[in-house]
Amino acid sequence: MALKSLVNSGLSEFAIWVYKQMREMGVEHDSYTFPIMNKAVFLVDFEAFWLGKTIHGLAMQMGFGCDVYFCNTMIAVYSKSGRFGDACKLFHEMPDRDIVSWTAMISAYVREDNFFGAFRLFGKMQNEVEPNAVTMLGLLQGCPSMVEGRQLHGYIIKNGLLLDRSVENSLLNMYIHVDSVSDAEILFGEMDKRDVVTWNIMLSLYTYKGDITRMIGCFRQMSGEVDPSCETLTVFVSGLAECGYLFEGRQIHCLALKKGLFDDKLRACLLDFYAKHREVDISAKLFQEVHYRNSITWNTMMLGFIENGLFKECIALFKQMLLVGVRPGAEILRTLILAYTHMGAVQLGKGIHGYIIRKSFVDSVAATTALETSIVNMYLRCGSLSAAGVCFDRMVGKDLVAWTSMIEGYGMHGLGVQALELFQKMVEEGLNPNDMTFLSILSACSHSGLLSEGCQILYCMRSKFSVEPNLNHYTCIIDMLGRSGMIKEGLALIFKLVPFPDSRIFGALLAASRVYMDKKVADYAANRLLELEPDNAGYHTLISNIKASAEKWFEVEDFRSTIKSKDLMKLPGWSCIEAKGFLHGFVSGDRSHPYADCIQQTLEILNRTMQDVLM
Repeated sequence: MALKSLVNSGLSEFAIWVYKQMREMGVEHDSYTFPIMNKAVFLVDFEAFWLGKTIHGLAMQMGFGCDVYFCNTMIAVYSKSGRFGDACKLFHEMPDRDIVSWTAMISAYVREDNFFGAFRLFGKMQNEVEPNAVTMLGLLQGCPSMVEGRQLHGYIIKNGLLLDRSVENSLLNMYIHVDSVSDAEILFGEMDKRDVVTWNIMLSLYTYKGDITRMIGCFRQMSGEVDPSCETLTVFVSGLAECGYLFEGRQIHCLALKKGLFDDKLRACLLDFYAKHREVDISAKLFQEVHYRNSITWNTMMLGFIENGLFKECIALFKQMLLVGVRPGAEILRTLILAYTHMGAVQLGKGIHGYIIRKSFVDSVAATTALETSIVNMYLRCGSLSAAGVCFDRMVGKDLVAWTSMIEGYGMHGLGVQALELFQKMVEEGLNPNDMTFLSILSACSHSGLLSEGCQILYCMRSKFSVEPNLNHYTCIIDMLGRSGMIKEGLALIFKLVPFPDSRIFGALLAASRVYMDKKVADYAANRLLELEPDNAGYHTLISNIKASAEKWFEVEDFRSTIKSKDLMKLPGWSCIEAKGFLHGFVSGDRSHPYADCIQQTLEILNRTMQDVLM
């Protein structure tokens, strides 16, 4: 009973320690001891799953190995610990199986992403026992497509399982996961009673789709039926964070305070919300109010600093986290590497790379691959191509993101031929490029002047890989044509192929026509830019500079007056240089650096030297 109380109270690790003491003292076991210990192992981290095999062996020795209750819990432990083969072996060796046995094994198949295996087992199950609501929950969780989903829906209605609210909600969630929004909305409309989970699922749908109008409408309608939960507010705030709805987000913050609906996820979501709206001071204040910070909280605050260009603050926060004894996971390390990447701090990046190697960092395959990719990306963006290449070659599980990052890195440094070779190698290894991969390889062709190769890549997108080009891809092609002096061809492409051209395309066209002195196209592109983004300070400044180069001073004065009257502000350029282990930051027009005069003198000497060489 003591072990059961500990596990039910959430003290599973302590329960495992107590069990070890029981073993040493020779305390007698009963038929409930091993199932309770399996539950404890199931609830703790992966580090304790080795104990599951030990418990199985002890149960066999003591004569409990064929107990149905014990075997059911053992299947769950094996499944969660990634030992699917052991779970299958145990299931098939069981002399007696009940509905829990079948349901646990179906869930094991689903956990392995083997839905069709789960579906076959579901068919066999019906020859022995009648599936219940819990069985259906497991199947719905892993349903891969609308066809199977509708079959399960029919079975649920036929067998009267739709009366179970959890099944109804799981069915709704399944339709959303298979991207059948219409079926989800029909089911939602037919539901007699909708609880907070039901509404949260629909809010998640509209948030994921980016349909903020319907998301807000859904939240208001929900408020008339049920009280929101922490999860409700978390989903709602995450949707608002992406769309610039600062006022509505503040209202939700006030509602959370009023109703006392705060948990770690909602706090992290509010941190992210305020950081995205440039209210980083409020984010920092919220962070300080969190007494028990987990990895999500630390990582969200670090990302908030990065989004606002406060890279040194991000690094300082990481150091603070280490001081309080928090062991960084893959996500936090990726965030730190992102800060070093933005700063161009390759030496500091090497330091964290060494830290990861020394600590023998181990995580899931996906998390490890993502972390390794961020290291490769950091070396590429800091100009250390050889280090990036070594890290990339040593990666065991290269995914599409890793290949795309390496291709983008080559293109960034003008190595278009190498980027094309890597792209070809990736395809030969069986990976199909996505839209981001194509954007990277087209950009590489553009920066290296590989016009024919770039056009061939664009053609292959549709014909060979069934990827539809979007505005980003067409912008690369326009830039590619412009760099080759084919301004008129670029303009013709815009008129012929691009249905809804935006400022990015006309920005590329303007840059090309400026280089090749095509006044008519430059004027056309400039006018379209001002129509599409009349309040963009950067475009006003660019066009003003072009007019100044042509000595059209009256037009320059008009542009400057417009910038002043509209109170348009262009963010000043900045750079960061790493020298002898120190980072030196520079902002355009700033003279506060202690060596500013010396740097300026050196720059003037270099300018004169370059002019002499050109003359």
